[in-house]
Amino acid sequence: MEFRRLGRTDLMIAPLVLGGNVFGWTIDENASFAVLDAFVDAGFNAIDTADSYSRWKPGNQGGESETIIGKWLKANPGKRDKVLIFTKVASDMGEGRKGLSRRWIMQAVEDSLRRLQVDVIDLYQSHWPDPDTPYEETLAAYASLLQQGKVRAIGASNLDAQQLANALAVARDKGLPRYETLQPRYNLYDRSAFEGPLCDLVVREDLGVISYYGLASGFLTGKYRSPADLAQSRRGEAVGKYLNARGERILKALDEVSARHGAKPAEVALAWLLTRKGVTAPIASATSPEQLASLVKSATLKLDPEDIQALDQASA
Repeated sequence: MEFRRLGRTDLMIAPLVLGGNVFGWTIDENASFAVLDAFVDAGFNAIDTADSYSRWKPGNQGGESETIIGKWLKANPGKRDKVLIFTKVASDMGEGRKGLSRRWIMQAVEDSLRRLQVDVIDLYQSHWPDPDTPYEETLAAYASLLQQGKVRAIGASNLDAQQLANALAVARDKGLPRYETLQPRYNLYDRSAFEGPLCDLVVREDLGVISYYGLASGFLTGKYRSPADLAQSRRGEAVGKYLNARGERILKALDEVSARHGAKPAEVALAWLLTRKGVTAPIASATSPEQLASLVKSATLKLDPEDIQALDQASA
């Protein structure tokens, strides 16, 4: 398995990042431990989470995913040296705790370090743009954290091309640390937001790209092909928008490529992402070691040019 450098950082990551959004949401602590163990045992090393995961679940307050990862690290002392921990700040944590002000970043990082039970966060990311806070204030706060050794690198998520260009310009003009990575929504169906100016910018600036929603909320697994399928899943509302003529073309192409390689549609969908210009590694979540075992196959699945062309045309 070929490890990839994450932009200009010194972080080398395997070509699949484990999404921690399910920890404390759709799976409990024991099931989360099993997935984390299986991920590391398979030779992968990057785990992505956020302070807000999974505040949306009734009864949760946010921080559940980080807390589970922290407990797993404490229960497995040797694993910290084998993994890179990515987390995020800016999402609404309630009671005004949100955004990218210096005041909130400096508090939020301490909360994340405590929940994760680590001394340093390998990649600390701005989860969402904050129009109320100047880039200079945010980047200056990150400069302090880098200097203090509490984070190793910084990144951004959900920025468009103009926002990212502005942030990079402020970093350059003010002598501040720049975002070294971007986390965009990108998959076979959702292509337009990343492809074009944003992709051109990250390639030109040599940023690492960790794409999320690689399976389009599960649609690209092929499990959802009719309204009846949606009705049986909690993801029905999120996946319903993909059930149209274009979505059907994409599933058909995935089925054909999967059949040629003896693979599953999800494996092919993630393998396609690994062929895309600018993408370092996609994020994928799993709720069991068995599901994870399928997803990790994407890292070594080699698609032929005709496979890529078929997927490109179907999803154009």
